[in-house]
Amino acid sequence: MIATGIVVEYNPLHNGHIYHIQRSREITNCDFLVAVMSGNFVQRGEPALIDKWDRTKAALDHGVDLVLELPFIYCNQSAKQFAQAAIKILDLALVKHIVFGSESNNMDELQEIAEMSINPNNLKEAMKSGMGFPKAYGLMAGEYYPNDILGIAYLKALKDTHITAHTIQRTVHYHDTNLTNQIASAKAIREGIRLGNDVSPFTPMDINPDQTHHLSLYYPYIKTLLLTLDKAYLRSLFLFNEGIENHLIKQASLTNDYEQFINNAVTRRYSRARIQRTLIALICHIKKQDVLDLPTLDTIRVLGFNDQGQKYLKLLKKQEVKIATRFNQIPKPYRKMEHKATIVYHSLTHHNEEAIQKEITGPIIKK
Repeated sequence: MIATGIVVEYNPLHNGHIYHIQRSREITNCDFLVAVMSGNFVQRGEPALIDKWDRTKAALDHGVDLVLELPFIYCNQSAKQFAQAAIKILDLALVKHIVFGSESNNMDELQEIAEMSINPNNLKEAMKSGMGFPKAYGLMAGEYYPNDILGIAYLKALKDTHITAHTIQRTVHYHDTNLTNQIASAKAIREGIRLGNDVSPFTPMDINPDQTHHLSLYYPYIKTLLLTLDKAYLRSLFLFNEGIENHLIKQASLTNDYEQFINNAVTRRYSRARIQRTLIALICHIKKQDVLDLPTLDTIRVLGFNDQGQKYLKLLKKQEVKIATRFNQIPKPYRKMEHKATIVYHSLTHHNEEAIQKEITGPIIKK
């Protein structure tokens, strides 16, 4: 029995993701396809457009057998930490393969870079400085390939596992905003939704624009926190390092407009994603000590499964894998963070009670 893993966010799930699912099955000839998925906040430093339960259902409807949650704290970090946690969960789930999208689709070159000592979180900066990496990777031109950099982080994290990595060619650029091809990027679809365009040719998800989440909607709360909380408290929060609180307070004091705030806050030192992840740590009140106190990941949290996924869970239980199908089975420090993130995520919809009920009810089961 072969299990293959993929790492996903599905923000939202689109035609390119369906292609990824299909090719992952074809390449590895797997019996079970396991997805590790970001929850209600995603790695680029934003609330997911649609909540994790609707995205889980979409994954199960389009070929994934088992959806596992990547804990909030790892979704809200850079490539290295995101990848390490995702690979750890796939390793706990005993998968034999991982398939990820790649702009270069050159495994030899990605492996070569993965074997270097550079931190993947700093690869973009290293590329800009002209560090001597393989020319074929495009670094001489200063190109920045998000999926390749994440792929390098996966390959680094895979070194102590028995998981075999495979790549597939990414069909559209990560930052592409065109809705002209059959496969459009998630960014293009999100932008299309914001502009009121019909995105149904590009995603099978039925998305109500009035129920989508955007970090800009949280800005009144963000600004209030930045301008009222004591600086010592801000410095105790996760990702508040190197005096970033002073920079953010200054920018928040200058504008009531989120886009103007974020554009002013972004510098050569702080990327947009870095700023946004810091803001998410702020609104969720995640302290540095909370993160330091987290135990080693040893439990997989199930968001949903189909009949094949249920069979695989039974196999994992026989192997004594720790599985959380109920909220109270998640180790308490992680559970507390998920609870906070859920409340914050749904604070704008006024459906916190329903959201918490979803959180504790158990996984989605597709028959």
